Amino acid sequence: MSSAHTKKITRPTPPWYDAKRAQEILDAYNRGAGSAQPADEFAARSILPAGTGSQRDFSYIAPDIPLFIAPNCVGCMECVNNCPDTAILGKALAEEAVDAELSKIPDEKTRAFLKEQFVVTTKYHTTYDKKRAKDPSAPPGALFGIFVDPTKCKGCGECVEVCGDHRALQMIKKTPENLPRFFTIWDFHNAIPPTPDAYINPKVVVDLMLRESNNQYMGGGGSCMGCGEASVIRQLLTMTAEKVGTDYGIVAATGCNTVYGSTYPYNPFVVPWANSLFENVATFAMGVRQFWDQTGHKDRVLWTFGGDGAMVDIGFQALSRLLASGQNVKVLILDTQVYSNTGGQTSTATYIGQEAKMSVHGKVVPGKTERRKEVGLICMMHPRTFVAQVVGPMTGHFYKAVARALEFDGPAVINAYTTCQPEHGVADDMSAAQARLAVESRAFPIFVYDPDAGETLRERLSLQGNPSVDRDWHTRKAKDGGIETVDFASWARTEGRFRKHFDKSGKASETLLRSQAERLENWRLLQEMAGIVNKDRASGKTPVMQAAGA
Repeated sequence: MSSAHTKKITRPTPPWYDAKRAQEILDAYNRGAGSAQPADEFAARSILPAGTGSQRDFSYIAPDIPLFIAPNCVGCMECVNNCPDTAILGKALAEEAVDAELSKIPDEKTRAFLKEQFVVTTKYHTTYDKKRAKDPSAPPGALFGIFVDPTKCKGCGECVEVCGDHRALQMIKKTPENLPRFFTIWDFHNAIPPTPDAYINPKVVVDLMLRESNNQYMGGGGSCMGCGEASVIRQLLTMTAEKVGTDYGIVAATGCNTVYGSTYPYNPFVVPWANSLFENVATFAMGVRQFWDQTGHKDRVLWTFGGDGAMVDIGFQALSRLLASGQNVKVLILDTQVYSNTGGQTSTATYIGQEAKMSVHGKVVPGKTERRKEVGLICMMHPRTFVAQVVGPMTGHFYKAVARALEFDGPAVINAYTTCQPEHGVADDMSAAQARLAVESRAFPIFVYDPDAGETLRERLSLQGNPSVDRDWHTRKAKDGGIETVDFASWARTEGRFRKHFDKSGKASETLLRSQAERLENWRLLQEMAGIVNKDRASGKTPVMQAAGA
């Protein structure tokens, strides 16, 4: 496929780097002729230059693509923040600037068509015009647009799902007639100026992705459609760039993130990163940190990535040693509750009753029987370690936790729930919805443990962000107008990995109810540690086993 519509990224390179040869290789792979490349010293190095994923073209993969319906858009930026592939971006520009760019286009119909990609919103236009009425030196209201990159979109539909009732995005079938229009829109997006700082409020964290320099994950990775890991990585790197620019690096344990991040010759990252063995990434990180500290780079941020297999299972001892060392290393655990990269084998982060490879549900064994290891709680017990348990779709809580982790002087752990479509048995567009439901159902409570927040455990641990924080289960308005209880079973019922625990009438198995009891027990422990009085427990209304239906 041609890369004519993709965006090329340039970064400083070492003297031995052959930029011309690297581009020849990229062009060959884009044409489908990668295997015909001649062998030479440069090709033998298997170099993955920064940001080369930006030149990868996925436009031929998915049959569907999101159509932007501008009049319905409010500029919430949910689609941009939750896209795993950097395939949908926002831009805010003064109307005068937009018109100036449109005037460069000779065809009147094309100008009108492109102008329709912008909308007047309260957030970016009306609010600014009101400020300008009081202060003529203030910037004018901006037009806002959402732009879909057809070379990066895999058609998962996540953007449409998170847009929700706004209905500003709609999945449509690609056709020979409409696909060129998407390329025209994207080429225009690349040609016009970036969003000025005046329209980016750092306190509105979802808008951080408007800043072009914050885009540290360019897309072009080989992750699954709708991958929950890639969305979290994009968000985490956005906040990192906002805080420290490009003065950071990544060491990553072998796993999904390194596989879809290094499909030769495509590298979606624009910062240096290195791949370690599956089990020793924390040890590797300690060595990099020590070297940087010794060579005058103490302020350089080091992120360490790994899944629950790498961090919670086989590499847990190394992680524990890292945390005990007190070194200033930041850790991201991509918690999919299975070994996603190798086919979905059980990990110690897997839930009771979950069906996974090596704990298959059957007549003798009803899925996994062991309790889930809560790595967040274990990390909290290490000396002076910042710990946050997060989900990407709860953007306010997520960005705040990452920002604090970056500020913290010492080891910091971000344990992120990441939806894995093939292993969880959920639809491609459901990463965000399932992650939120995991929080609401107590399957994966969010929290922040900050040693600088006080001397006592209850001062340091915050459960802010969890719904109905002083009750056993969250309740909400049901579609029929009544009130429904959101418990672990209601979440498990929506995921294929638990489907064998429900009979035809929807009744849960004893194993699933035991898993629910274990989740409630974990939630109550967190409440007690945070100093929150559980109203249900205090009244004796719902003892653990009774709440579980046992």
